[in-house]
Amino acid sequence: MNEDRVTGWWIFAGILLFIGGILNIIWGIAAIGESHFFVGNYHFIISELKTWGWITLIIGVIELVAGFSLFAGGEFGRWIGIIAAALAAINALFDITVQPFWALCVFILAIVILYELAKAPAARTQA
Repeated sequence: MNEDRVTGWWIFAGILLFIGGILNIIWGIAAIGESHFFVGNYHFIISELKTWGWITLIIGVIELVAGFSLFAGGEFGRWIGIIAAALAAINALFDITVQPFWALCVFILAIVILYELAKAPAARTQA
């Protein structure tokens, strides 16, 4: 474990990746199964609900992998976390017509993760 990298904010970002990953996995499974809690008249720009469910599920799994790597102190987790959070934020904006409040919460969570992981390593070690 890289002790100088693993700070309180690094752990916070890892926990947020776990939370975001679990939320995206739940959302993806519900969308794949076409759950009844979705808004009745939803329209996607591209494709349909099941397709976005699979995309969301895959993003959630990538977020969990990045969270595990962050706790191990790996730089791999930082970059995968940045990519996963960016994809989750974009995906949440595509899902905003289906569940606006949920999509907004996931979007904000992804932006907070991006903010923490995108900081320079020197700034992170001062925290």
